[in-house]
Amino acid sequence: MLNTTRALTIASLWISVVYIICFGGVALLPGIRPWFMQYALHTRADLGTNIMTLGTFVTGLIIWNILALLAVWLFVLLSNYVKK
Repeated sequence: MLNTTRALTIASLWISVVYIICFGGVALLPGIRPWFMQYALHTRADLGTNIMTLGTFVTGLIIWNILALLAVWLFVLLSNYVKK
């Protein structure tokens, strides 16, 4: 049986580190955004104005943490439900 609290804590820490690295990468090297869109997401999009503020950083960090926690919670729930 998986420890739900530990899994959620690890997921939150992991997604926070990844988000900070990605946000910092785009802030320092804005040219990687279209490259990422084309090669990682297989799409091209005109992203318009580059808006990087403390508010967008914090909001994005909260949103990504919520999504990661929901995904890990579902994984733990299903993992504990399905017997080995």
